[in-house]
Amino acid sequence: MRGRGRRAEGGGAAMGLLEQCEAAFGAADLYRALGVRRGASPEEIRRGYHRASLRVHPDRVPPEEKEEATRRFQILGKAYAVLSDAEQRALYDEQGTVDEEGEALRAERDWQEYWRLLFKKITVKDIEDFEKTYKDSEQELADIKAAYVDFEGDMDKIMESVLCVDYTDEPRIRKIIEKAIDCKEVPSYKAFVKESKQKVMARKRRAEKEAREAEKSKQELGLGDGEDDLKALIQSRNKDRKKEMDDLLSHLEAKYGNNPKKGGRKTAAKKGKK
Repeated sequence: MRGRGRRAEGGGAAMGLLEQCEAAFGAADLYRALGVRRGASPEEIRRGYHRASLRVHPDRVPPEEKEEATRRFQILGKAYAVLSDAEQRALYDEQGTVDEEGEALRAERDWQEYWRLLFKKITVKDIEDFEKTYKDSEQELADIKAAYVDFEGDMDKIMESVLCVDYTDEPRIRKIIEKAIDCKEVPSYKAFVKESKQKVMARKRRAEKEAREAEKSKQELGLGDGEDDLKALIQSRNKDRKKEMDDLLSHLEAKYGNNPKKGGRKTAAKKGKK
């Protein structure tokens, strides 16, 4: 990638957006910062931004991490602002540069307000309603097969990737994949067909432990079904569990949020993305 954005004149150097992405996320690439592929649709970019920004939202981290979270949150907002603008995205795709002085990166923009305008709050009821329509749907079937192919049959990653499932769903998920293999809709991966019993049991133990911890946290916090309760529950879980909920919230936002687009299908997270 050729461009790194403009630097301020004079002695001090102001980092351009691509340099900020590299410092914060390890790559001078707007797509990688949002966790989406280069050819992603506008809706996929929107979902990627929502998912990535939820993980670093300043309201969801301890006080000592708020400053760094705010910086990363602002960088993600800028990355999305560029990629959601057709002209800015075309310039970036063609030349690898970002117009640091363009409308998309106005210095005075309130990025938290910008985020709130894009995404509405998700309630526990939204999640429950979504689960009822998602499980055993054509969308879930497509997501399971996509996850199976993306992760080459690794059930640990498949179970982490597919929405609205826990370890009690595993027999059902396995039957779906086995049927797809028999029908030659997906390849037969050794990691799936030859998975050891020990690995299956280890996954079950981990899931049971996480379920107990989540229920204990919920009881200790006296949580109910409101939006603030959902936020508190997310905050009480560890980073891996936060990621799982982030993915669910991102998917729900596309269904219940502002200007939802019908007919879109979730693409399971690709291997190697974090």
